[in-house]
Amino acid sequence: MQRLKYKGSFVSPHGRPTEPCYSSRLCHLSSFWQPAPSLQSRTFDWDSTKYVYAFGDSYTFVQGTLGYPNFSFIGDVLDLEFTPQQIFSDQIIPRNTSSDGSNWIEFLTGCFGGLPSQCSEKQLYNFAFAGSDISAALLPRHHNFTTSLVEQVAQWATFASDVLPHPEDETLTFWWIGINDTGDTLNNASIPDFAAFWETEMIAYFNAVQMAFDNGLQNHVFINVPPEDRSPSSLGDATNAAELKENIALFNAALLNHTAAFAAQNPDANVMNFDSNAVFSNILNNPAEFGFTNITGFLTSPDASKEGFFWYNDGHPTQAVHKLVAEALRSQLEAAV
Repeated sequence: MQRLKYKGSFVSPHGRPTEPCYSSRLCHLSSFWQPAPSLQSRTFDWDSTKYVYAFGDSYTFVQGTLGYPNFSFIGDVLDLEFTPQQIFSDQIIPRNTSSDGSNWIEFLTGCFGGLPSQCSEKQLYNFAFAGSDISAALLPRHHNFTTSLVEQVAQWATFASDVLPHPEDETLTFWWIGINDTGDTLNNASIPDFAAFWETEMIAYFNAVQMAFDNGLQNHVFINVPPEDRSPSSLGDATNAAELKENIALFNAALLNHTAAFAAQNPDANVMNFDSNAVFSNILNNPAEFGFTNITGFLTSPDASKEGFFWYNDGHPTQAVHKLVAEALRSQLEAAV
């Protein structure tokens, strides 16, 4: 089992730092990197990365002027096509995400609004769609216009891959999906074997990843599902929360296995995994250390103030949490070689 080396210390395949960490807050946030077991030793430099692509759901989506309102940067499944002129004129609308402000990928890239091509740090091209599952062939759409992950990648490959820049050594792609999948399958009697179902989902997932790779996206970070069983929507039902926790654990294990398989099958790919479940759990277990005073209620409830809330609504974290996720990701990306 190989390890992903870092410029300073590095993290073992079991997630334990092999050298001491001297900042307590950074230590809490920096040890959640999961190198794929079969990761190839390709060079990666976050500082040289100029273009960032993203696929996923509401945790990742940003609103675009040509997107479906409150759901996407551009288009929807009923109208996936766009012209080069449209994609280059589409602007990110600031503070229009699933949090109470900006989200993790905006903090990570410094691309908070306007034309992605004019963002000073990284150019962010975000194809995530709020409410997405991996495949509409496996789970029902939340709305008739919802674009699944599979369709997001097809949209990018068909209408953007020959238009938007993605030079090999200057481009990084993020994948964060499964939050809706693990929740949408609760109490689903038609799924007798969840481990087998997640394997079926992973086939659809990584067929899409392979399409992205075959069209030029070679550097990838896969983010697993956070502990939604600890969200306000789950706290009132212990049975559902326990089932959701198990769903998430099975999904995350399958994801790690399939990222390793993808890396082995594509030796020119750079494959990295980020454990958001551990990040969220650590913050929820130590809320005061990170400035949170309320981890069970949510900000949009009638009596909520702006300060100290982990959850923005019953299933999405606040901007403050997104900022911590970005901080943890950045520390690892800057260290990866």
